[in-house]
Amino acid sequence: MKKYSNVMNTNVTWIPQIPAHWKLQKINALFTERKKKVSDKDYKPLSVTKKGILPQLAHAAKSNDSDNRKLVKAGDFVINSRSDRKGSCGVSKLDGSVSLINIVLTPRNELNSEYIHYLLRNYRFSEEYYRNGRGIVADLWTTRYSEMRTILIPVPPRAEQDQIVRFLDWKVSEINRLIRIKKNQINGYREYEKKVINDKVLYGLQEAPLRESGNYWVGKIPTNWKIIKLGKFCSFQNGISESGNFFTSGTPFVGYSDVYRHLEIPKYVKGVAKANEQQQEIFSVRKGDIFFTRTSESIEEIGMAAVCKHTIKDAVFSGFLIRCRPRMPLINEDYMKYYLQIPAVRNHFSSMMNIVIRASLGQNLLKQMPVVVPPLKEQKEIAEFLDAMHERFLRLITTNEEEISMLEVLRSTLISDVVTGKIDVRNIPVPAYEHVDDMVADDGEGNDEETGIPGEED
Repeated sequence: MKKYSNVMNTNVTWIPQIPAHWKLQKINALFTERKKKVSDKDYKPLSVTKKGILPQLAHAAKSNDSDNRKLVKAGDFVINSRSDRKGSCGVSKLDGSVSLINIVLTPRNELNSEYIHYLLRNYRFSEEYYRNGRGIVADLWTTRYSEMRTILIPVPPRAEQDQIVRFLDWKVSEINRLIRIKKNQINGYREYEKKVINDKVLYGLQEAPLRESGNYWVGKIPTNWKIIKLGKFCSFQNGISESGNFFTSGTPFVGYSDVYRHLEIPKYVKGVAKANEQQQEIFSVRKGDIFFTRTSESIEEIGMAAVCKHTIKDAVFSGFLIRCRPRMPLINEDYMKYYLQIPAVRNHFSSMMNIVIRASLGQNLLKQMPVVVPPLKEQKEIAEFLDAMHERFLRLITTNEEEISMLEVLRSTLISDVVTGKIDVRNIPVPAYEHVDDMVADDGEGNDEETGIPGEED
């Protein structure tokens, strides 16, 4: 790929040079703003994400005012005006509606909408867009149409726009294909690790004669292993509410999110107070304690568990949790860490969720949980084997994630260089290729903010 032979200076910060035969035009000369308000009953709700414009995501925040939305037609460019949603924009392939926080622009006929999709989603334009906005703090910075309408953007001849789109579709598809392969490898590693954990926790490291465990979800176990209900060797304690009277300022507070987001409790979050000595003992957090989520807005998160790897001095734990404390040296905490990950544990809770009232887990249900108990020596050997395996998979996953990050940077840089005229692609033939897009939003990424901003329609 080569650079253009003739370029001109622009005096524009985000694109200091463009090819001499390109134009620089203001956004308001190339687009018209679409401000028509509609209901999502008539026009399906769309989400404005970092991967483009998608049917509304299940986890998007929903507006209570579903009749007060902006119309979007296929081919419109939509951008979220808030800086905390930086990069959430794209050309829509769908008719629908979006929240008032978004700006909707209809391109004039001389523009290739896919060129616009590439141009206005690149990081250089994103920075220029928010530079023209205003706000009190950086993460609540807002750019309105009146502030973006005079931004200058590069406009190649229409035939060249079409070639840029063909070239980028090809090259971006190649990069997306490599990213997809690496993501599939990561998923494969994780699924294989789950299978190995399940096999080793239930059957051991060596082949051994098996017997029926007496539990449907567990199935068969080695003949010299036991299956014991959790209530037979643990004491139980519900957590304490932060609004209780047992606190003074500064005490470590083991929180709900530490458990369901981690296999172990690696840290604690600060609470609002400090318990007196008696209450601290009742709600203490010690090495080997097992914590289960007791309540949650999502029923899938109830019963998620973690093992505390270290005693946390003077800590108390949240009312969202139940602490199970082994009363005897029956379970190795490293073995238990892996045991809590097997499907049999999750199935135990799922099969009995009809007795959970208002999405809350009680001690009686926990006491019935079956625990497969090998001899302590075997527990330690199993945990050491699985720790070593986890480290190997973690290195492989980390390597793949780093390579994905490099590919994403390459993709972003390539798009930016081509759409702003740094690279000349006019004479590059585009072969037949498999189109691979990245239009599926990742978990937690690009949620649409389904709320308006006061004065947004001024």
